[in-house]
Amino acid sequence: MINIGVDLGGTTIKMALIDDHGKMIDKWAIATNTIDNGRHIASDISESVLKKMQQFNLERSTVRGVGIGAPGFINMDTGFIYQAVNIGWKDYPLKEELEQSIGLPVVIDNDANMAALGEMWLGAGQGAKNLICVTLGTGVGGGIICDGEILHGVSGMAGEIGHITVMPTDGASCNCGKTGCLETVSSATGIRRLALDALDYNDSVSILRDIFESKGDITAEDVFNCAAKKDPLSSTVAEKAAYYLGFALGSIAVTINPEKIVIGGGVSHAGDTLIDPLTKYFKRFSLPRVFDACTINLAKLGNDAGVIGAAWLCIQKIKQNAIN
Repeated sequence: MINIGVDLGGTTIKMALIDDHGKMIDKWAIATNTIDNGRHIASDISESVLKKMQQFNLERSTVRGVGIGAPGFINMDTGFIYQAVNIGWKDYPLKEELEQSIGLPVVIDNDANMAALGEMWLGAGQGAKNLICVTLGTGVGGGIICDGEILHGVSGMAGEIGHITVMPTDGASCNCGKTGCLETVSSATGIRRLALDALDYNDSVSILRDIFESKGDITAEDVFNCAAKKDPLSSTVAEKAAYYLGFALGSIAVTINPEKIVIGGGVSHAGDTLIDPLTKYFKRFSLPRVFDACTINLAKLGNDAGVIGAAWLCIQKIKQNAIN
């Protein structure tokens, strides 16, 4: 059978045809149309999928359904989107709209959860039934898998790793309305802010300062590139970001005892410059038996993680519903 995986982002909607063994037959993308509070997105997806099915001569009977990873607060059972700020949705019946327009069963979950499922199925978390997946990008996304199932919690908010408070006092403001969230110190945005603060109160010679004076700005990538070259100021900032991430992951790991932790997103491109200090602090803040049973790995699937996870959920849930 063929499964359609969809990863719905604020600017781009990625889609793929994936078989039951994880083979990607084709992948493509369309722009996310947020006009009219995102009311055209479901029809855009349907039109694109049906066109692709026609291109590959796929009958509906050969397509199991559509799995879609969406941002925002979602009722996982009904596929109802309570709110997705970047898209414009509020109280939007996405599953119902899609099933009506596309004529196929649809399953929906949070986009970060889909990435976690993708890494569990075919990526860095392959073979593990208990894992934490963290995406370090503009924000900090997370997905927690226990015994092979995504942990949702009573209102679908489980896995919001980025909003764990790591700085109870004197923390920076977060978009969620709190202060001192992990997202404010370990995301790409947070690391840039830490670095700019460090440049502000530290007059020492630094490669990072040279970059700032040349470009007028810096990025998290600049910080880790300079840290890899042993730039003291950059190393201090990178260490700080790893410290708070290790603190948060150590606390979660003591709670769920995972086999693997997978780190993805743009910041993960720092590789060992991030993973080495992160592992050190994870060891400090977890327990010996928890640490010994767990490995920290860089994500392998990149931008394909979401569509692969969506296809996996499609296989699992729609097949299960058919049996029931």
